[in-house]
Amino acid sequence: MRKRLALGGAVAALAATAFLLGGALSPAHDAAPAPAPVGGSLFPERYTPPYAGADTRRLVAALQRRLRHDPTEVRSLDLLGLGYEQRARETGDPTYYPKAEGVLRRATALSPGDSVAVGGLASLALSRHRFRDALAFGRDALRRAPRSGTNWGIVGDALLELGRYPEAFRAFDRMARVAPGLPAYARISYARELLGRPQAAIELMRDAVDASGLQREPFAWTSTQLGKLYWSIGRLDAAELQYRRALTVFPGYVFALDALAQVEAAHGRYTRAVAVERRAVDRTPLPQFVSALGDLYRVDGRPLMARRQYALMTAIARLLRANGVKTDLELALFQVDHGLRLRAALALARSAQRDRPSIDGDDLMAWALARTGHCGEARRYSRRALRLGTRDAPKYFHRGMIERCLGRHAAARGWFQHALALNPHFSLLWAPYARRYAR
Repeated sequence: MRKRLALGGAVAALAATAFLLGGALSPAHDAAPAPAPVGGSLFPERYTPPYAGADTRRLVAALQRRLRHDPTEVRSLDLLGLGYEQRARETGDPTYYPKAEGVLRRATALSPGDSVAVGGLASLALSRHRFRDALAFGRDALRRAPRSGTNWGIVGDALLELGRYPEAFRAFDRMARVAPGLPAYARISYARELLGRPQAAIELMRDAVDASGLQREPFAWTSTQLGKLYWSIGRLDAAELQYRRALTVFPGYVFALDALAQVEAAHGRYTRAVAVERRAVDRTPLPQFVSALGDLYRVDGRPLMARRQYALMTAIARLLRANGVKTDLELALFQVDHGLRLRAALALARSAQRDRPSIDGDDLMAWALARTGHCGEARRYSRRALRLGTRDAPKYFHRGMIERCLGRHAAARGWFQHALALNPHFSLLWAPYARRYAR
């Protein structure tokens, strides 16, 4: 009886986590909601929800035991699927994704009206960057549960990545009406940032921090996102304060460690930056952390160590693909940024942009075309990438490089100056070029 009660409490904790916090975005931009730094993210934060603090490993084991006794118990299948998704987020291990899909599909086969399982498949599709699938599952989940804020958020996330911005923003507004709180505030904050309103985005992310209720991971997650908003407009001290607050409440929080390493590097403290980024990689070897560590080694004069991290990052991308994650956009951006196999990267970028016709897909195409000498076509994509008025230093830098490629040096200087005025530390690798060309 005592074991049964313990399991019941564990299941309730996981259910509460999934219901209250599922789908809160950052961003990704890795993921992250601040614009992703040059280099992109294969594991965007904005598709990984904050976590209320239950022991997922213990919950997953308890649910597995229960299902061995009764493999047809739909509620346990639902929760196990969500638990596998959470474990993928916690560990960076994408092999949990096929496990999640298997049990959630089994739940829908046993109970075709199961809105929780369909919503779980929708969030899983987001994590795998399968945004058209996420939209279809999300809409199906909405038909079953039209008052679910989580489902409205998933639909909005998918529409956003498909470049359907007015529809996405309407979905976020609807989410805020039916379920005001941290997930809605974070999404609308990101929408404001996309529309070139960083101060308004900051104000709403502060509300998200307040809505976290000082729960360990929700507070750390929202504080980190707030810090990234400050970072994106060059306010290093304000960003660092938020990252350190996150780490005070949640020591070892990997997304805050990764972000703090950027601040250390911006101050020229590369040895400290490497040590902080190394902690993030050792805890959870997400590809964006590994890539960032490689860049830190590179600017610190350790090219061999950098190459090892880049090779590891490419291996992680292969593992992600093997487990159903689409990585074309992020991998192409990594290759273009680092000058690796540029012809193949351009082909990969074209595929990614067709799949994700968002401003990020357009910016990737612009950058890949510029790096391969197709500068006129690159300029057309750059205009599309900036169509929302997003204030994003990497996108400004890319436009500057395109104008320079076209021989329009005065226009190029203007774009480089815009990038540096917004965030003079926007990229370890490329900000020095912006400073050189802005003169």
